[in-house]
Amino acid sequence: MRIISGLYKSRKITGDKIEGTRPTMDRVKESLFAMIQEYIKNSIVLDLFAGSGALGLEALSNGASFCYFNDINKKCLKAINDNIKDLKVENISQIMELDYMRALEYFSKNNIKFNIIFLDPPYNEKVINNIINYIIDNNLLIKNGLIIAEVNYDYINNINFKIYKKRTFSDKKIIIIQKWCWKLHHNGV
Repeated sequence: MRIISGLYKSRKITGDKIEGTRPTMDRVKESLFAMIQEYIKNSIVLDLFAGSGALGLEALSNGASFCYFNDINKKCLKAINDNIKDLKVENISQIMELDYMRALEYFSKNNIKFNIIFLDPPYNEKVINNIINYIIDNNLLIKNGLIIAEVNYDYINNINFKIYKKRTFSDKKIIIIQKWCWKLHHNGV
């Protein structure tokens, strides 16, 4: 696994063989970061289900000013820590070991807002709806901020938002929701 673009392009990162994780393929990362490139520079990023930290590290490589990495898997946390040290980005990173909901509550309580939030939870948990609703209800994004969700199913229901961009890669989809679209309901409005 490697960083695909930016300052740390081609640098190897670890964590792609951790049981229970599903690293984002290089071609998916490349397409995703091409879609959001204009939003990355100087952004505050949350990689909520960080795994190896690949998405957050890619954002830092492309000019994000700070990234919070959150995961509860000890092996993932070690990989994130190793990757951060190897890239020497300790001063612009924070690792958290919290259940995803406790992490979101922490950010809400401490009035921490994000430009970009990456969501790549285990597919079988089907928690994307609850997470997006919590982010919206607690105003965790700045104006024009992005939620980027990787999902393996096409329908996200019961959320008052409109999808800003979407790409399909075989069995997975990348869905991007932008804050200004929240007031638009996805039922054709």
